[in-house]
Amino acid sequence: MFTGIIEEIGEITAISPAGDGWRLTVRAPKAAADAVHGESIAVSGVCLTVVGSTPDSFDADVMKQTLDVAALGGASVGTRVNIEKAMPVGARLGGHIVQGHVDGVGSIVEVRPGEQWSVLRVSLPDDLAPLVVDKGSISIDGTSLTVSAVSPADATTHWLEVSLIPETLAATTLGSREVGDRVNLETDILARHVERLLAFRAAPEGGSR
Repeated sequence: MFTGIIEEIGEITAISPAGDGWRLTVRAPKAAADAVHGESIAVSGVCLTVVGSTPDSFDADVMKQTLDVAALGGASVGTRVNIEKAMPVGARLGGHIVQGHVDGVGSIVEVRPGEQWSVLRVSLPDDLAPLVVDKGSISIDGTSLTVSAVSPADATTHWLEVSLIPETLAATTLGSREVGDRVNLETDILARHVERLLAFRAAPEGGSR
């Protein structure tokens, strides 16, 4: 479990084939300093398991399914990534509940820089659009953010906007994002539970099992 509060920006330093997936080496000195085999670290919002480490880097395996559904599948050596270690029991929940299970990928469609703030507009896959609400929570590349605007429900293409403060611009990879960049999206788990509950209530009794 994560909070979406990024602890450092890491860098992918090696990618090796591992069956039909990858083994990544990520340089992230803060996370690697006390990393232990088997613990979870979120890499740009993707929960990965540490399989090896050095004082300044860690290795993790990424299965094919993750590469297929997450923007991490387009990463290469040198790609900068957001890093967050799993939240310890009893810690403050500074962002929101983030599982590290990517729901889909969006693309940056507009960047509106201001004197201090920057607004990102991100495309939304149609199936995720009902799960995103104005002033709700969204994880973009593992970063906990508040939605500042959403497309109308009857829009032909869906999007969301987030407003980034200087700290977020400096402390995460979102500060260097450009139009066309793909990002990992994880919607609020509460919204997903409500959608599932409503789907069952709408289904006819005695439906197929």
